[in-house]
Amino acid sequence: MEKTFDFLKNKTQVNFVSTIDGDRPSCRPFGDPVLFEGKIYVMTNAKKKVAKQIAANNKVCIVAFNGENWIRINCSLIDDSGNIEAKKAILSEFEWAEAAGYTLDAPDFKIFYLADADATIYSEDGDVLAEERF
Repeated sequence: MEKTFDFLKNKTQVNFVSTIDGDRPSCRPFGDPVLFEGKIYVMTNAKKKVAKQIAANNKVCIVAFNGENWIRINCSLIDDSGNIEAKKAILSEFEWAEAAGYTLDAPDFKIFYLADADATIYSEDGDVLAEERF
């Protein structure tokens, strides 16, 4: 999990999360993940389509490219929005979050952690550089 987190957090600026929207794929950019108590977390707003898509089917694919290497993560996103300590950790990472409406008492502040993950980091040529399961 350490190589996966490092790649997403430190080696890329944007990670793309793909979900299923009915019978079609849907992909959008996500910001930095947060590591808390050995889990990689992402956040979103419950009013966004992505939150509704994850609620309907939490199996996602996350892809990112750093100009040289890329990562693909097939995983489940587990809703942990009731975890106040995790929310505090996430809020402490992002100065902009509170102004954007992400507060501990905001009902639309959703957090998810990656589970059942198969992550592979590839070179630009497609060679496997690292694999992690967590």
